[in-house]
Amino acid sequence: MADNSFSDGVPSDSLEAAKNASTSEKLTDQVMQNPQVLAALQERLDSVAHTPSSYIETLPKAVKRRINALKQLQVKCAHIEAKFYEEVHGLERKYAALYQPLFDKRREFVTGDVEPTDAESEWHSENEEEDKLAGDMKNKVVIAEKEATQAEEPNPKGIPGFWFTIFRNVDMLSELVQEYDEPILKHLQDIKVKFSEPGQPMSFVLEFHFEPNDYFTNSVLTKTYKMKSEPDKADPFSFEGPEIVDCDGCTIDWKKGKNVTVKTIKKKQKHKGRGTVRTIIKQVPNDSFFNFFNPLKASGDGESLDEDSEFTLASDFEIGHFFRERIVPRAVLYFTGEAIEDDDNELEGDEEGEEEDDTDVNPKKEPSQPSECKQQ
Repeated sequence: MADNSFSDGVPSDSLEAAKNASTSEKLTDQVMQNPQVLAALQERLDSVAHTPSSYIETLPKAVKRRINALKQLQVKCAHIEAKFYEEVHGLERKYAALYQPLFDKRREFVTGDVEPTDAESEWHSENEEEDKLAGDMKNKVVIAEKEATQAEEPNPKGIPGFWFTIFRNVDMLSELVQEYDEPILKHLQDIKVKFSEPGQPMSFVLEFHFEPNDYFTNSVLTKTYKMKSEPDKADPFSFEGPEIVDCDGCTIDWKKGKNVTVKTIKKKQKHKGRGTVRTIIKQVPNDSFFNFFNPLKASGDGESLDEDSEFTLASDFEIGHFFRERIVPRAVLYFTGEAIEDDDNELEGDEEGEEEDDTDVNPKKEPSQPSECKQQ
């Protein structure tokens, strides 16, 4: 029988391989003649060629060695920057003492403990001239009617609902407030920021001062935010200033039946053996702003939190920063809404222009806890 594995002395599998190679070359030629394919390939090559990491890989070993030396210098810069923010923290503490007398007077005006003088109450609006002319005309025509109206006008004590109105005006806070929280927040008289003392770990405390009320016996509720101002050993180049790393709340001493952070539910339970049914009454967590004082703890055992917990913790830190940086220093402008308009304008400007780095870099401090609120 004839041997079919050779044809004219050439193995048949070699002939098949040659035929496949010829076909592949023809297909390659056809593809490479397509302008769109060539453009896509060139774009891919260009992107690879221009990535920083690919460029670094092409450098000689001697140059890479010098780059490593620069990175060591950069780590030292990060540690110096951390020291800088520690000194900033000291300056914040110093100037907080200068602000506090003004904030104390603000509280007196809000609560009605002190009435501002005429000089303290004077404020020139942007439309001052127009207002003055309109007022003069009105005074000439209806001065008697105006006096009668003023006599009948109510004169409540202080500025009712000052802090509650701020909560209602600021979206970040109003989202946390439930309807049953509102009567409690109307008793809020002041919010203070206290900074940690020299030698203590960097932190700040928010103090919420309440007048006597029917809901809890505490006069002050506190929230402590712990901060870190040092580069991460595993990723030192990510350091951008102090950051909140954990927070502690306090125990609220609720009066009987007034705890809005829990709700009572009734649940029917069937006995497996006897088949009898009984009603169980139990308390379950309830949405409330006052859960703010019972925060989720950051994981300290090296285990990572789940995605929902990470989001909750990040939101809590953001709210703490917002109280410290915006609400407390500019309370009257959030009461009137002027600060909210400014914030909206800033956001619009950022969206229209180039993206800006709005990293929060201000550290804070942690004083001793007020006795009115037991630390958790």
